[in-house]
Amino acid sequence: MKKLTPVVEKHYQLILWLLPKIGNFPKDQRFLLADRIECILLDILEMLIEAVYSKNKREILIKVNLKLDCLRFMMRIAKDMKYVNLSAYDFFCRSSIEVGRMVGGWMKASDF
Repeated sequence: MKKLTPVVEKHYQLILWLLPKIGNFPKDQRFLLADRIECILLDILEMLIEAVYSKNKREILIKVNLKLDCLRFMMRIAKDMKYVNLSAYDFFCRSSIEVGRMVGGWMKASDF
Protein backbone atom coordinates (compact mmCIF):
# COMPACT_ATOMS: atom_id res chain seq x y z
CA MET A 1 0.00 0.00 0.00
CA LYS A 2 1.35 3.40 -0.97
CA LYS A 3 1.75 6.09 1.65
CA LEU A 4 -1.25 8.38 1.38
CA THR A 5 -0.73 12.08 0.83
CA PRO A 6 -1.58 14.72 3.46
CA VAL A 7 -4.61 15.85 1.43
CA VAL A 8 -6.12 12.35 1.68
CA GLU A 9 -5.65 12.42 5.45
CA LYS A 10 -7.07 15.96 5.72
CA HIS A 11 -10.16 15.02 3.73
CA TYR A 12 -10.53 11.82 5.78
CA GLN A 13 -10.55 13.91 8.96
CA LEU A 14 -13.18 16.20 7.41
CA ILE A 15 -15.36 13.14 6.71
CA LEU A 16 -15.02 11.91 10.29
CA TRP A 17 -16.04 15.33 11.58
CA LEU A 18 -18.91 15.88 9.14
CA LEU A 19 -20.67 12.49 9.16
CA PRO A 20 -22.14 12.91 12.66
CA LYS A 21 -23.28 16.44 11.72
CA ILE A 22 -25.21 15.30 8.66
CA GLY A 23 -26.62 12.40 10.68
CA ASN A 24 -28.46 15.04 12.73
CA PHE A 25 -30.25 16.55 9.73
CA PRO A 26 -34.06 16.44 9.92
CA LYS A 27 -35.47 13.05 9.01
CA ASP A 28 -36.93 14.27 5.70
CA GLN A 29 -33.48 15.53 4.63
CA ARG A 30 -31.40 12.53 5.68
CA PHE A 31 -32.23 10.71 2.45
CA LEU A 32 -31.93 13.79 0.28
CA LEU A 33 -29.38 16.43 1.18
CA ALA A 34 -27.49 14.41 3.81
CA ASP A 35 -27.17 11.45 1.45
CA ARG A 36 -25.88 13.69 -1.36
CA ILE A 37 -23.31 15.27 0.94
CA GLU A 38 -22.16 11.87 2.16
CA CYS A 39 -21.84 10.51 -1.38
CA ILE A 40 -19.83 13.53 -2.52
CA LEU A 41 -17.53 13.26 0.51
CA LEU A 42 -16.84 9.61 -0.21
CA ASP A 43 -16.46 10.21 -3.97
CA ILE A 44 -13.79 12.81 -3.23
CA LEU A 45 -11.97 10.38 -0.94
CA GLU A 46 -12.05 7.68 -3.63
CA MET A 47 -10.75 10.07 -6.28
CA LEU A 48 -7.94 11.31 -4.03
CA ILE A 49 -6.84 7.74 -3.34
CA GLU A 50 -7.07 6.98 -7.07
CA ALA A 51 -4.85 9.99 -7.79
CA VAL A 52 -2.20 8.61 -5.44
CA TYR A 53 -1.88 5.55 -7.68
CA SER A 54 -2.52 7.17 -11.05
CA LYS A 55 0.02 8.42 -13.56
CA ASN A 56 -2.46 11.01 -14.88
CA LYS A 57 -3.22 12.81 -11.62
CA ARG A 58 -4.27 16.10 -13.19
CA GLU A 59 -7.51 14.75 -14.72
CA ILE A 60 -8.57 13.20 -11.44
CA LEU A 61 -7.66 16.27 -9.39
CA ILE A 62 -9.70 18.53 -11.69
CA LYS A 63 -12.70 16.28 -10.96
CA VAL A 64 -11.91 16.49 -7.24
CA ASN A 65 -12.06 20.29 -7.46
CA LEU A 66 -15.45 20.09 -9.16
CA LYS A 67 -16.77 17.76 -6.45
CA LEU A 68 -15.39 20.06 -3.75
CA ASP A 69 -17.35 22.96 -5.24
CA CYS A 70 -20.52 20.84 -5.29
CA LEU A 71 -19.89 19.87 -1.67
CA ARG A 72 -19.49 23.52 -0.68
CA PHE A 73 -22.84 24.38 -2.23
CA MET A 74 -24.57 21.44 -0.55
CA MET A 75 -23.21 22.57 2.80
CA ARG A 76 -24.25 26.14 2.07
CA ILE A 77 -27.80 24.87 1.55
CA ALA A 78 -27.55 22.98 4.85
CA LYS A 79 -26.41 26.16 6.60
CA ASP A 80 -29.12 28.30 5.02
CA MET A 81 -31.77 25.73 6.00
CA LYS A 82 -30.26 25.80 9.53
CA TYR A 83 -29.34 22.08 9.52
CA VAL A 84 -25.83 23.07 10.64
CA ASN A 85 -24.94 26.03 12.81
CA LEU A 86 -22.74 28.89 11.69
CA SER A 87 -19.65 27.76 13.60
CA ALA A 88 -19.85 24.27 12.08
CA TYR A 89 -20.28 25.79 8.63
CA ASP A 90 -17.29 28.05 9.26
CA PHE A 91 -15.13 25.07 10.27
CA PHE A 92 -16.30 23.17 7.18
CA CYS A 93 -15.44 26.15 4.94
CA ARG A 94 -11.94 26.49 6.37
CA SER A 95 -11.32 22.75 6.06
CA SER A 96 -12.66 22.49 2.51
CA ILE A 97 -10.61 25.52 1.43
CA GLU A 98 -7.50 23.86 2.87
CA VAL A 99 -8.27 20.62 1.03
CA GLY A 100 -8.80 22.64 -2.17
CA ARG A 101 -5.46 24.40 -1.74
CA MET A 102 -3.73 21.09 -1.17
CA VAL A 103 -5.33 19.66 -4.30
CA GLY A 104 -4.24 22.75 -6.27
CA GLY A 105 -0.68 22.38 -5.00
CA TRP A 106 -0.72 18.71 -5.92
CA MET A 107 -1.90 19.60 -9.44
CA LYS A 108 0.91 22.12 -9.86
CA ALA A 109 3.48 19.64 -8.58
CA SER A 110 2.22 16.91 -10.92
CA ASP A 111 2.64 19.19 -13.96
CA PHE A 112 6.41 18.82 -13.76
